[in-house]
Amino acid sequence: MLGMELPIMQGGMQRVSTAELTAAVANAGAMGFLSALTQPTPRELVREIARTRSMTDRVFGVNLTILPSRTPPPYTEYVKAIVDSGIKVVETAGYSPERFMPLFDEAEVKVLHKCTAVKHALKAQSLGCAAVIIDGFEAAGHPGEDGIGSLVLVPRAVDQLDVPVVACGGFSDARGLVAALAMGADAVSMGTRFMATREAPIHQNLKEKLVEATELDTQLIFRRFRNTARVFKNSVAVEVAEIESRTGAEFVDVADLVAGEKGAAVLETGDLELGIFWAGLSSGLVYDVPSVAELVSRIATDAEEIITGRLAGLVV
Repeated sequence: MLGMELPIMQGGMQRVSTAELTAAVANAGAMGFLSALTQPTPRELVREIARTRSMTDRVFGVNLTILPSRTPPPYTEYVKAIVDSGIKVVETAGYSPERFMPLFDEAEVKVLHKCTAVKHALKAQSLGCAAVIIDGFEAAGHPGEDGIGSLVLVPRAVDQLDVPVVACGGFSDARGLVAALAMGADAVSMGTRFMATREAPIHQNLKEKLVEATELDTQLIFRRFRNTARVFKNSVAVEVAEIESRTGAEFVDVADLVAGEKGAAVLETGDLELGIFWAGLSSGLVYDVPSVAELVSRIATDAEEIITGRLAGLVV
């Protein structure tokens, strides 16, 4: 449906999913997504799409994260930039893409909406989304408020939906891919794992931190505010969690600590004490920093070996 060679996707990550990473994923036979809002303006997004095309002749998509804001980005202009650039696959996240679906439909763009609950996935399907990316609670970013892990959430979505399901949250290697396929998903989407690749445009210190990390090295924040987020556990994240645990705490009490510019500084400088950055539980399964091509090839090869070897050997 999407023109992918392998059932592996790289999620659109703010300030991480740039042309270099996205093109490398596409060249490896997987599906890469540029992050639209990483680009300050729709015009610059058009340039980033063109820059990606200069690095690959394979299909790639664009992520558009729709979030509430007093001064929201010009979302409609970003959508038009995506459509006018000839992009045919879009990953939406955050709020419903309903108001943009007519523009996408007219241009025959396949929309994959990222959801954290089955009820939201059903809504996305009803809007005409071509597929749904279902986020288990293991995922980085905002994994929802229900706390349901991928092992249950993915097959629940598969049981309820008619459109293809992409499993996201906790996936980083061939074992996860095979498990997702066994649960009925058609592909996996990975974010944290692609951060620890040579092409990812983040500081080497952060990549090494992901290699060192275990499954205990993430921190849930914003639970009190019903906007749960999973980030890498550093002193800032721990401080945010401690502040919001206090009686009467409000978001304004932690706003300065979690400011976007501080997170950007972490990615750029590698100094973990400047702010927060997203990381999922799959960071506990990151053991090296390969090239994207090496990572994708390894996952595909190992998945085939698991399916045709160990699993096939269990059948009498």
